Amino acid sequence: MSNLPNSIPQPAWWQLLSWIADPLGFQDTYRQKYGDIFTMHLSGLGAFVLIGDPKMIQEIFNQDAKQFDIGRGNKIAEPLVGRYALMMMEGDRHRRERKLLMPPFHGERLQIYSQQICQLTKQVASQWQVGQPFIARTSMQKISLAVIMQIVFGLSEGKRYQQLSTLLADWLDMIDSPLRSSMLLMPFLQKDLGEWSPWGRMKQRQRQIHELLLIEIAERRALGDRGQTDVLSLLMAARDEQGQAMTDEELRDELMFMLFAGHETTATTLAWAFYQIHRIADVREKLLGELDSLGESPNLMEVVQLPYLSAVCQETLRMYPVIPTLFARITKSPIAITGHQFDADTYLMPSIHLVHNREDLYPEPKQFRPERFLERQYSPSEYIPFGGGSRRCLGYALAQLEIKLVLATVLANYQLALVEDRPIKPQRRGFTLSPAGGVQMVMTRKNE
Repeated sequence: MSNLPNSIPQPAWWQLLSWIADPLGFQDTYRQKYGDIFTMHLSGLGAFVLIGDPKMIQEIFNQDAKQFDIGRGNKIAEPLVGRYALMMMEGDRHRRERKLLMPPFHGERLQIYSQQICQLTKQVASQWQVGQPFIARTSMQKISLAVIMQIVFGLSEGKRYQQLSTLLADWLDMIDSPLRSSMLLMPFLQKDLGEWSPWGRMKQRQRQIHELLLIEIAERRALGDRGQTDVLSLLMAARDEQGQAMTDEELRDELMFMLFAGHETTATTLAWAFYQIHRIADVREKLLGELDSLGESPNLMEVVQLPYLSAVCQETLRMYPVIPTLFARITKSPIAITGHQFDADTYLMPSIHLVHNREDLYPEPKQFRPERFLERQYSPSEYIPFGGGSRRCLGYALAQLEIKLVLATVLANYQLALVEDRPIKPQRRGFTLSPAGGVQMVMTRKNE
């Protein structure tokens, strides 16, 4: 294929293995060699143009969405989230679905959810024992799964809640290392050979989760609208301009996507935030001082507006993007972007990692420095943890709300410390990047 800038010459199989093992190191190596744009060739998946130039990314975000196939660029995620999830859709179908999904994640709904988030955080944290180490990421995953189950599904207890919780944790743990993740990025490994094959086990868990979700949806339909505020109830009540409701399969796949995208990512971001807050005494002191300034029992919406808390969350998402790149936009016809010519069917992949590590935007990018977000504003193409353009993550407001409230609740009620003060590296976990070892912490004291 012509017009592919700065093609990496190594064999495609070698590039795929490097991409699976260390996607951040891979990008750093080739940025040094080629600058802000280069092309990787992944065996079995194709060629991808990685882009770390904000001007170019802004131009891609500003293009009419009709210029690109984006659902097809997300095809790699279909085995996990299903074909009816929002991220798999194109054009009018995507716009319709997005419109239906938007209301539950914004505005006054978030105020309703905030109390539940704090309550669920305290429930999980109450299991910590003074002096007994725990894995921060595991605890955060329990919180974020409980948040998803209660806020999205409207489930807080009972047999189905237990079944879904167990199956989901089990399902996601099947891709918890670079080696196990390789089956998502190597299509030839996706063979369902029954229980004894890794892919067979994954698909079996997925079928069991699907079955439980469809039973839940059928029961809700039979009961009718009972004025509930969970996301599933709101989605079931939603109608498009033609008066059409979402089908059972659409609802199921959207729930799968929210589970996958909403609970893995938030848990990982929180684990990184606790790691840095307890590694840098100054950051922790400033955060505690800011939280204390609100006095006893502060209004939760005031907590969410705190500038330094917001900056800590932003810096965590900058330094540790949960995915290394955005999913690809595939050009439908030849296109020119900031002077670069691309043929039809070129996979353009804006890189969160490359943008967030630019020295000109973020001096000393390897340093955790929340103050940078208090000192300047970043444009929507200079800071892209939730993507951008017509495909910006719908749940970003809920994710930020959850991250801030969990941090504030834990810091106000518990004194924690790192078990070991040592550097922790990101490690692949499926499509996402997670702290290797999950961040070991210990509770030193509970604030009475």
